[in-house]
Amino acid sequence: MKLGVSTYSLYQAMKSGEMDIHAVIDWVADQGAVHVEIVPLGFELAGNLELADAIRLKAESRGLEISNYAIGANFLTDSDEAYEKEIERVKAEVDIAARLGVKKMRHDVARTDDTSIGNFNRQLERMAEACRQIADYALSFDIVTSIENHGYFVQHSDRVQTLIQAVDRPNFRTTLDVGNFMCVDEDSVSAVKKNLPFASMVHVKDFYLRPTYEHPGSGFFQTTQGNHLRGAIVGHGDIDMREVLRVIKRSGYDGYISIEFEGMEECKTGTLVGLENVKRIWAEIE
Repeated sequence: MKLGVSTYSLYQAMKSGEMDIHAVIDWVADQGAVHVEIVPLGFELAGNLELADAIRLKAESRGLEISNYAIGANFLTDSDEAYEKEIERVKAEVDIAARLGVKKMRHDVARTDDTSIGNFNRQLERMAEACRQIADYALSFDIVTSIENHGYFVQHSDRVQTLIQAVDRPNFRTTLDVGNFMCVDEDSVSAVKKNLPFASMVHVKDFYLRPTYEHPGSGFFQTTQGNHLRGAIVGHGDIDMREVLRVIKRSGYDGYISIEFEGMEECKTGTLVGLENVKRIWAEIE
C-alpha cells in the first residue's frame, strides 16, 4: 500500500491564498506521504505546461511519486460536435498527465439532471465510446484511465462496473472512492468489496450521515434518496472505516491510496489527522 494525499484535500488553503500548489507538495512530503495526487482545483494545468513541468520537478525533488491526475469531463453534450470536442479536450489532458509523468488518470464521464437507470442505459454506449477513444489514446503513453464513482449518474457500484465492461479496455478501470458510494445510498463496505477488483487506485474519504427525517442544518448535502451527508476527517465519520480498510488490505491491494478531506475543519489539520488514522488502522488490522 502506498499512502498519499490528494491536492484536493488542501483546496481550502489554495482557495484562500494561504498555499499554492508548490507549498501543498512540500506540505504533503513533510507529513511522510509516499505520493501526491494532482487535482487541478486552485490552479490550472490546461494550457500551462510550464506549471505541469514545475509540479513534476517539485515532486521529484521532495521524493514524492505523482500517483494520479484527476480531471472533470462530460460527454452528455447537446451536439455531436460538442461531443467530439470534449473527447479531444480530454485527450489533451492525457498529454498533461504524460507530462506530469503519471501512469494513472481519472476523468469524469457525465453530468445530467436525469440520473435514472433508464437514462443511464440510453446513454451507456455514448459514454463508453468516448472512454474507449481516450483509453486507446492513453495507451500510447502507458497510462491507465479511469472513472471515479461520483456525480450521481455513474456513481453506483453496478453502474461503474457496467461502464467499465462496456468500454472493454484493459487500461480503463475505476478510481474507487470508498466514501462516494454513500451519495447514492450504498453501503461503503459492500460497494468496496464489489468494485475493488476493478480499481486502478483508491480514495479514502469519510462522511457524517444523518437520515432523511433528521435535517442537521448547514454544511450537509443530500443523497439521491434524501439522506444528509457532510465531509468528515477520515476515521471520524460514519463509514465503517476499519472494515473498509480491512477489505482492501485482505484483497492484497498494494497500489496507491489517497487521502481526500472535504470537511469543515481546517484543511491541513483535517488531512493530517485522516492520514495518521489510516496509517494506524492499517497497522492494526489483519
